[in-house]
Amino acid sequence: MNRLEGKVAVITGGVQGIGRAVALRCASEGAAVVVGDLQDDDATAREIVDAGGRAVHITMDVRQRGDWKRLVDEAVGGFGGLHLLGNIAGVTNTPGPDNVVDLDDAGWDHVIGTDLRGVWLGMQAAIPRMLDGGGGSIVNIGSMAALKGLENLAAYSAAKGGVVSLTQQVAMEYSPRGIRVNCICPGTIDTPILAGITDSMRENFVAAHMIPRLGRAEDIAAAAAFLFSDDASFCTGQSMPVDGGWNAKGSAG
Repeated sequence: MNRLEGKVAVITGGVQGIGRAVALRCASEGAAVVVGDLQDDDATAREIVDAGGRAVHITMDVRQRGDWKRLVDEAVGGFGGLHLLGNIAGVTNTPGPDNVVDLDDAGWDHVIGTDLRGVWLGMQAAIPRMLDGGGGSIVNIGSMAALKGLENLAAYSAAKGGVVSLTQQVAMEYSPRGIRVNCICPGTIDTPILAGITDSMRENFVAAHMIPRLGRAEDIAAAAAFLFSDDASFCTGQSMPVDGGWNAKGSAG
């Protein structure tokens, strides 16, 4: 299936977890991929190239406007355009406290800067180039923490709630001009961020889902590929839970 043939995608957080899965899925469906990540590790891009695709890795910080310019310039200069943006990079305040009383300025700024400011800067950099090319598709990563109150996730909830709202606003502004903007709200996904959890925590995460397992990064990548593709040509401004039924279940656990 080559639904993204001829497209150029910028994917942040592409070294591991959801970002890596999205980058690989986009490449498998025909897109050239610019992988952006804070880590100086080109393994994802090399895997794409070794499989016959086109990709490049750019070490960058989504909180920095200048880094976004480098990323977008690489897409346009290296591959001829920019059609798809996946704002995947994200952080939590682990291991620090993330409740409104104990959260400190550094923790708040770190999470909001990466998870919300980074999404804003990405769209700010990408949209003019997409408009130059006649349109595009943006997928932002929200969270179930944007839709439910979850313990010890104050800054994270604020950031991801902002992503959901920003997605709606930008979709309203730019969908009439050919740019669709959507958001995925994952359930608990089995990525390296869960490496240190206890067996009991893992059981609780599984129990929150109607489908009794943790999500896989590939589950989110499949949803992102759909939203990027023309199969989703009538979808914009949406926040799509990909959560094993967690949101519909009506409880946090």
